[in-house]
Amino acid sequence: MDPAALLDAAEAARDQAYAPYSRFRVGAALLCDDGTIQPGCNLENASYGATICAERVAVGAAIAAGRRRFRAIAIAGPAGIALSPCGICRQVLSEFSPDGALRVVMRTADGSVRETRLAALLPDAFGPADLASAPASAHPPG
Repeated sequence: MDPAALLDAAEAARDQAYAPYSRFRVGAALLCDDGTIQPGCNLENASYGATICAERVAVGAAIAAGRRRFRAIAIAGPAGIALSPCGICRQVLSEFSPDGALRVVMRTADGSVRETRLAALLPDAFGPADLASAPASAHPPG
């Protein structure tokens, strides 16, 4: 899929954001392996720690729809602001891209398209392989 078209979908999702506190609207468009695009938008909460980023909303909706494999994600914030996934979103995305090959598409502050790979944004990500290689004594009983 054309990165600009994926960004267009993220920008459309941004319009649905629930951001009454920060007014910082963010949209995401997750390109699934089957070619579907799963939109997501940020979901703020008066208890700020309960806020959910657009990227995680998109991943959660895709998982709820039975999708587990993703090719790319586009993130769109307010016009004129370059935006990249936060650390928590990078970690969640790495769960579904253990090789870090997931394409991440963003706009720069001047509006041009920037594309990178998740591995460049989260090198040496912690993942399932790290849990599998831990000695049994590292796992708490229960």
